Amino acid sequence: MSRCFPWNGRWSTKPRSSEAPLALVKGAGDLATGVALSLHRAGFRIVMTEIPQPLAIRLSVAFAQAVYQGSHVVEGVRAERTDPQGWRTAAERGSVAVLVDPQASILGVAQPLVVVDAIMAKRNTGTSRRAGTIVLGLGPGFSAGVDVDAVIETQRGHELGRIIREGSARTDSGVPGEIGGRGSERVLRAPADGMVVALKQIGALVREGEPVARVGELTVNAPFDGCLRGLIHDGLVVSRGIKIGDVDPRGQSQYAGTVSDKARALGRAALEAVLEIGRERGLVGLAAGPRKR
Repeated sequence: MSRCFPWNGRWSTKPRSSEAPLALVKGAGDLATGVALSLHRAGFRIVMTEIPQPLAIRLSVAFAQAVYQGSHVVEGVRAERTDPQGWRTAAERGSVAVLVDPQASILGVAQPLVVVDAIMAKRNTGTSRRAGTIVLGLGPGFSAGVDVDAVIETQRGHELGRIIREGSARTDSGVPGEIGGRGSERVLRAPADGMVVALKQIGALVREGEPVARVGELTVNAPFDGCLRGLIHDGLVVSRGIKIGDVDPRGQSQYAGTVSDKARALGRAALEAVLEIGRERGLVGLAAGPRKR
């Protein structure tokens, strides 16, 4: 069952010169996608790395969907699943290149100007300042000035999107930020170990108690009236308690097909950090390629 809420606008690929700066984004979930969109629109070539079976929830607005479908469009920007031999061609024709490369082993070959760790693992899984000329980390688990050049605050609230040049982001609270007055209750979790079977599509309006998915023999029901904002990929085998979906109490289907305010804020913060650090280091004209002042 396809659960991708469609992008109703047109998409187009604007070729990128091989001299355009390259940004590598680790992870391709919805927040990583927000970062990739901002950098792509600023003229960067983009390559993203993912695991073989991404666990992204908001698949309609996550370039991780390209791992499953071969390609995917988010807000008019196309991503293509590619391989270590084809990513340059995809990026230069204006697509976001998505590689199944959990260890980001492409780093040595790609030699990106910018590296953004957007895996959202709440810990550093192997990123260092040696990975690129400018290295950023999203959320907790990184220390600015130690393993990355800057950290972007990901916790909802007044500090969301703050660029941290010394120290770390706030520790993960484990409590989802509120949307429409709903916090933890909007998150759907697997009631048991088993395979996920989607019963509703992303973007569907649901009623309280209505079945939206099945895990093994157990049904997962909507906790309240709203819109099914996200659902993990159909057919994945998951463990009990893992997040598999998200219901938006605002009940606006169109929100399921556009990047969230949080992802957009993080993307713009990442771009600002790149420009700020790049200027400090004498890199100018980033959209046309790095040049020494």
